[in-house]
Amino acid sequence: MLRTVLRRIRPYPLALAGGLIVVSLLAVALLAPFIAPFDPLAQDLYQGLEAPSFAHPMGTDEFGRDIFSRIVYGARITLRIGLICISIALTVGVFMGVAAGYWGGVLDTVIMRLVDIMLAFPSILLAIAIVAVMGPGIDNVMVAVSVVLVPQFARLVRASVLTVREMAYVEAARALGTGDWRIIASSILPNCLAPLIIQTSLSLATAILDAAGLSFLGLGAQPPTPEWGAMLNSGRELLVKAPWVMTFPGLAIFTVALGFNLFGDGLRDALDPKNITLKV
Repeated sequence: MLRTVLRRIRPYPLALAGGLIVVSLLAVALLAPFIAPFDPLAQDLYQGLEAPSFAHPMGTDEFGRDIFSRIVYGARITLRIGLICISIALTVGVFMGVAAGYWGGVLDTVIMRLVDIMLAFPSILLAIAIVAVMGPGIDNVMVAVSVVLVPQFARLVRASVLTVREMAYVEAARALGTGDWRIIASSILPNCLAPLIIQTSLSLATAILDAAGLSFLGLGAQPPTPEWGAMLNSGRELLVKAPWVMTFPGLAIFTVALGFNLFGDGLRDALDPKNITLKV
């Protein structure tokens, strides 16, 4: 399957570009201490609001902190937020989707109505409401974004389970007395992997954007944390005087979100059963 995906994704240059951006984000996050030329928290008021130069490629902010170094270290925070949010949403969403699709009945009705209620609210407003109740901070933002993403995974898994559970091999496993959880683990979940991988890639972009938006509103990372959304918030009053303070964090968010979206679209094409030819 991996070889097939890699072969099928090659004709899509935009998908390859998205994959390159994702790999670059991982590399920057892992190698941040070796890439950043300065401490992201170190202040030098004598060099405040310096324009981009050889010494500071992206300039400095109002406290003289090197913006390039803060963006590099911010990649770690952004990646951690995205991965934790997706892990929580994926775990809860898969459990809810499997329970609703496999056992059905009253359980299906209750879970799906709960999902419908969550989907009735705009995602960013629901996240803001959750953070407002729990209080500002990165951890609470991750919880809020995870809750917002759960319905997408739950509905996707439920739809896949409803299709797979009626297959002949699942009925044969039941006839042989195989337990429900073993059937789910060995026969149902493996057939949900392709759409889950695609949705995970696309949802990573959503998680990063939502977390950055909450930080921009002052509900997420708090100063002096080098988080991209918080950097946008701190630079909005300097947009005319020192536009680089806000421009480069915004470009970082845009580039990473675009990369995950392009890569997810490429995976969608690569994992489409109509495009995959299995060799026997």
